[in-house]
Amino acid sequence: MTEKDFISKPYSKTLESGSFTWSSPSNIALVKYWGKKEDQIPENPSISFTLDYCKTTTTLSFSKKEKYEEFSFDVFLDSEQKDDFKPKIETFFKRIERYLPFLKAYHFKIETSNSFPHSSGIASSASGMSALALCLMSIERSLSEVDVTEVYFNQKASFLSRLGSGSACRSIEGDLIVWGTHQEIGGSSDLFGIKYPKDVHENFKNYQDTILLVDKGEKQVSSTIGHNLMHNHPYAERRFEQAHENMSKLISIFKSGDLEAFTKIVESEALTLHSMMMTSMPYFILMKPNTLGIINAIWAFRTKTNSKICFTLDAGANVHVLYPENEKETVIEFIKNELVTYCQNEHYISDQIGFGAQLIS
Repeated sequence: MTEKDFISKPYSKTLESGSFTWSSPSNIALVKYWGKKEDQIPENPSISFTLDYCKTTTTLSFSKKEKYEEFSFDVFLDSEQKDDFKPKIETFFKRIERYLPFLKAYHFKIETSNSFPHSSGIASSASGMSALALCLMSIERSLSEVDVTEVYFNQKASFLSRLGSGSACRSIEGDLIVWGTHQEIGGSSDLFGIKYPKDVHENFKNYQDTILLVDKGEKQVSSTIGHNLMHNHPYAERRFEQAHENMSKLISIFKSGDLEAFTKIVESEALTLHSMMMTSMPYFILMKPNTLGIINAIWAFRTKTNSKICFTLDAGANVHVLYPENEKETVIEFIKNELVTYCQNEHYISDQIGFGAQLIS
């Protein structure tokens, strides 16, 4: 597939108005994407678990305009108008207009809500942009005379999502999603995410993710800025090679079910992500003291109990605690007894692997 495959054929139907509602999940990368080329192309492949509870629900209402000169839309988060979101969506619309030529023909009302705190390192841009892209794809499907297959619909939704937020392309489907070309994973692409096509051991089914909310506030440095700092990073090229190597290692790990090897890759990837931040110029730190407290507590618990618990981090202070389903009761008890004290207002979110976005109406 190339970009040209996502350019729309002329529409044969007309729509005066309507609305679509989609919910789309966040995702948590196991091998991290950090650094990108032009047009949201990743410098290295990544793979993620799609989440279940942590999601964005977006209703996109649309009505035909008389003049098609510019984009027209209003944005609401939890029923509150958010004009500060408009520049990012305007940029998104400019990037995707070539692929969705109806965008200037309508005024849009974008109403969105999250099941988790916005901009706190739980990839709200991933779930938000993917939900919006899916709503737009539903409009295109309604305008098209040609039957749009589910495969094409999902691929184009992922492709469009990527142009809004890179990691959003991993939120369309589940449960394991690969984004970025990797020589050992057939069908992998820099343009969109695909379902991981190889064998996955039962150990990784219904995997659990409890998110410890160390800091619910806005990040001091946005992911966009962080990605850009990889352009002249002294360790960037070696990091991109490492990501390819870790993807290769995970192929055999997913097949064998080796949870100890899984832990080493996932935790190393998390710490490498943050080490890239700390060694860029300018340098920055998104972890908090309580982030480190949680990590050390997890390591101590694992040594003491031989648990298969591990952690990962996104671009923020919060900690994703990953563990197999058969340890759920024990790990939740550990979290309640030892880890909630590190969380802001003792707040955490219990989640697990999910299977992608859903059309609500």
